[in-house]
Formats: sequence, C-alpha cells, structure tokens
Amino acid sequence: MVVILYLINTSVRRAWTEEGMIILGKQRIGILGMGTVAKGFCKTYFMNKNEIDNKIDASLDIEKVLVKDIDKKRDVDLPHSVYVDDFNDFNLEELDIIIELIGGVDPAFEYIKKSLESGCHVITANKELMAKRGSELLKIAKNNNVLIRYEASVGGGIPLISTINDALVSNKIVRMMGILNGTTNYILTKMTKERIEFDVALKQAQELGFAEADPTADVDGFDASYKLAILSKDAFGVIPEPEEILKQGIRNISIEDIKYGLELGYKIKLLAIGERNNEHVELSVEPALIPIDHPIASVNNEYNALFIEGNSIGEVMLFGKGAGAMPTGSAVLADVIDVIKKNKDYMGNNNAKNIIVKNIGLSAYYVRMEVLDMPGVLGKIAVAFGDYGISLDSVVQRARGGRFAPLIFITHEIERMKLNDALKTIENKEYVTEIQSIIKVVK
Repeated sequence: MVVILYLINTSVRRAWTEEGMIILGKQRIGILGMGTVAKGFCKTYFMNKNEIDNKIDASLDIEKVLVKDIDKKRDVDLPHSVYVDDFNDFNLEELDIIIELIGGVDPAFEYIKKSLESGCHVITANKELMAKRGSELLKIAKNNNVLIRYEASVGGGIPLISTINDALVSNKIVRMMGILNGTTNYILTKMTKERIEFDVALKQAQELGFAEADPTADVDGFDASYKLAILSKDAFGVIPEPEEILKQGIRNISIEDIKYGLELGYKIKLLAIGERNNEHVELSVEPALIPIDHPIASVNNEYNALFIEGNSIGEVMLFGKGAGAMPTGSAVLADVIDVIKKNKDYMGNNNAKNIIVKNIGLSAYYVRMEVLDMPGVLGKIAVAFGDYGISLDSVVQRARGGRFAPLIFITHEIERMKLNDALKTIENKEYVTEIQSIIKVVK
C-alpha cells in the first residue's frame, strides 16, 4: 500500500478508504459570524463531507467562530469551545482561511485586513464591503500573496463571478443585465400576477421573510447596485464607486404601469445593467420594461438571473435562488474549495480603473401622464416630443369618461437628459396635469 502525505499544513488526519489509510492535510478555518449563511455553510460541508474531503485532499477544521453571544443555542453541529466573542481570540497565525459573514463595512474591513496581512486566505459574502472597499482588500491580498474570494456576495448560490472569470474568460463581455435582488423581484411578481399595490406586496414579502423590516436597501436599489459594482470589476475590469451607479428603486411602480406594460408586451423588472462602449462603461440599477418573451421576463418570485452577452459565445443566462442559507452557504463553501485547490494569486483585471463610468446612455422609455380629456391633446404632446427630436414607438390613450385621461408613450431610443427636457416643457402645458411614470425600456 502506498501512503501519500500531503503537507498542506503541519496538522494531519487519517482517512480510511478501500485501498487503505491515506494521511490528509487539515485546513484550519475561522468564521466571523454564525447567522443564516454561516449555518448553511456548515450544514452543506457536513452533509457532503466525504465527497469534499476527497476532492481537496484535506478536511476542514472549524477552530474558531466569532459571535456576539457565546451561550446562544445554535442549530449547527459545532462544539461550544469554538465560540468566542472577541476577534483578538483568533490566533490568525494558526489559521489558514477566514470566512467573513457578519456583513457591513465596519468592523468587517478591519477583520479581513488583519487576516490577509497575517497570511490567511479570506472568503466573504459581504456585498456592501466588496462594493465600497473591495479594491483595497484585493490589493492587500495581492501584497500578502493570499487570496480573497467573494462569489457568495452576488447571486447567492448562482456561480456568477466564477462563470465570468473561468468559463467565459476567453470572451469580452459586452453587456450584462440581471435581476440581482430577490426581494424586489418577489414584490414585482406579486404585483404583476395578483394586481396588488406595492405596499401590499411588500408587507407579504416581509411576512414571508423575503424582505427586512426596513426594506430600504432592497426596494431603493442599494443592494443591487453593490452587486453590480462587484460584477463590473470581473466583467469589465472597472471598479466603480457605488454612488457612480444610477439607482432608482421600485416604490413608485404602480398597478397602472404594470397593466399598461403588459398591454404593450412588456413586464417590469428591477434590472441591473452594465454595458461596455469603446470609451466608457454604462452602469445602472432601475425598473425597466422588458419584452415578455425575453428570458429575464420569465424569472419570478425570489429568483435571480444574469443575462450575459459575450463577443464570442453570444448570449448566456444564469438562473437560480439568489439568497437563502443553503444556496449562499454552498457558494461560500465553493470559494473555500477553490482557494484550497488553486492556492494561487488571481485578482482579475484591476488595471482599468481609468475607464469612465456612465449611467445615462441611449434608451427607449415608457412615459405615463395624466391629461385633460379633450380633443387635440395627443397631437399637441406628440408635436412637443417632436420639437425635441423624440420619436414615438407606441401610444396608448384611454378615455375614462371624466375630466382626465391617461396617456402612455413608448419612445424610440433617446438620451435621458433630452427626454427630461421635453417632459419639463410638456408638464407645464395647461392640458397636462401630471407626469406619473418614466421607466426605461430594454430590448
């Protein structure tokens, strides 16, 4: 019998197979936080332990877990002795991998920085941190010859980042468009299918645990913009500041907009869009009308998806659950496995910071307004659009038998600033009572 010794660490364990005993290395793990995702990570590993250990020729030894309350009972199979409530109790020199799952920027940034500088590889699911200070952490990791991985920060269990960096590495990504927030997608799905208003759908999402008590990060587009910023680094080689990305949430989407959109052949989704041009990259997160027959339009409830266009492969869509303990925990574990197997420095393209980030390019738009129900109004508004060089693709007029009536327009592609100027003029007309909605239309 041949005995194979893997000198991954100084500590070893013995594994018995049908061929005999093999001595395997032990990867020493520290976890920051033991919430939903951390539990999903542990459960996924314990569930698939034999298969994973054989793939990496090592076992994962969870030696320290940072928590607020050491004595709190947790539904995870770990000994009480691993829990500590002070990061200083982590002996980083004796750990190989730190998994950060506490969220937020502070103190997570300092914990990760110290871990990287101590020679630990780091896995994180922290989208806000990676969007705001990820470029700093990538440089620290590179300077210390260790790895930082963040697959679980975007798309939960969907392998978005690894697909862009590995499977599509031979392509130039020219465009990506995705549903990156399950909460808003659930709300819009309920509004579309059940014809209920935003507030009612939001309350249902909160009752089911899809939305937080304070839903601001989700419904106002912050969550999706953090994820788009992270994807932009890997897809386009540019690391934008989150505030550089146009953000518009879904609070103002009404049943009327959804009904008229469907009548015109569109669904409304909160889309994160990135598009590469020769001299700049356009990034935005905003509600958009998308054709009903587009694959993204069929993504409903809490599911996420990313539609990618590469210059060689063409169109590809990745789809799955964008959140949840097991899917996201699985993504964290995949990053751990990747670090152990590769153990090499791959930081992606960080040399394109000087690419200009823009968020307003040419697009078609849906515009809904309320006007006086009187002859000639539609013609006057069409002329006003024409005065600004805006041509119209579709028009819907609905008489209600009263003083006021809705008018719905879909424009051809136009610069948003030019549309804003036209609507400012139109809104001041005595026969226009209100501009009610302006929503991007994607093809």
